[in-house]
Amino acid sequence: MINQRHTLIIAEAGVNHNGSMTLAKQLIDVAADAGVDYVKFQTFRAENLVVRTAEKAAYQQRNMNDNGSQYDMLKKLELSPEQHLELIAYCQYRGVKFLSTAFDFDSISFLSSLHLGLWKIPSGEITNYPYIRDIAKFGEPVILSTGMSTLDEIANAVKLLMKYGVPKELITILHCNTEYPTPMKDVHLRAMQAIRNEFGVNVGYSDHTLGIEVPIAAVALGATVIEKHFTLDRTMQGPDHRASLEPDELKLMVTAIRNVEIALEGSEKTVSSSEIKNRDVARKSIVASKTIHQGELLTEENLTVKRPGTGVSPMKWEEVIGTRAIRAFQPDEQIVLA
Repeated sequence: MINQRHTLIIAEAGVNHNGSMTLAKQLIDVAADAGVDYVKFQTFRAENLVVRTAEKAAYQQRNMNDNGSQYDMLKKLELSPEQHLELIAYCQYRGVKFLSTAFDFDSISFLSSLHLGLWKIPSGEITNYPYIRDIAKFGEPVILSTGMSTLDEIANAVKLLMKYGVPKELITILHCNTEYPTPMKDVHLRAMQAIRNEFGVNVGYSDHTLGIEVPIAAVALGATVIEKHFTLDRTMQGPDHRASLEPDELKLMVTAIRNVEIALEGSEKTVSSSEIKNRDVARKSIVASKTIHQGELLTEENLTVKRPGTGVSPMKWEEVIGTRAIRAFQPDEQIVLA
């Protein structure tokens, strides 16, 4: 599933469609224009996901300026099966892949009928034994987010995936922090590498920081998957808009990641074809610092080094010092040896 030379970029639309198909399709347009690999939504039924009295997370209350229930918030953000099919068709039209995260057992069953070929397990489900078991039984590639998790919890989830049918090579683990937005001091980006070393799997990063620099750094550190929330406008009403990228930022992030991928190609230290033409211009040669007569002794006092590097290399300095000038040289004239 994972191409080490191509970072899989998942643009997380999530629930930023605010329950509107018009907005959802506009999000797909933005994702396609930015050049991401997948645009991801969320599949759930509020009554299967949360008890009716559950409070919103603190960031959700802050972002929505109310303290109503999670149930009421989520009920307005559901996508019907018919809407899923419409969004899949629109993704195909726009040339971007559709993905969604299931948040309950009925939604797992529904997404399996769509044959997406890839599962995304969110951070909140990493301790949900029957949920992980049911996804694992399909034996398909899984991307596992690990926000709020310890290494032991990750290990248990990985063992469960493998026990019920997902080969280790089809598991990608995303380092993640689930505060929206994540403070920079809490990113702990090198934990992604610790996860890779601990479990021997592909790793990536699901980002909730403001800006684009952390996911770009994650790619430089070896991320094979990047997931990032995006929106049409951060000022829109909703739980996740404020910690999401706007369209121009998403495009900048994708461009930067693709540039980093190119920059990471090759590990040999060689003279590149693009820079070799600059070598003579930037390097120096041994030249006369004053008038030198034929036969005169060449010394530190009558020699110096200056550009261009088309003459005798300064690395031959000790070979030149103490020899005799084979002819007269004017100041700045490159020294010629016998």
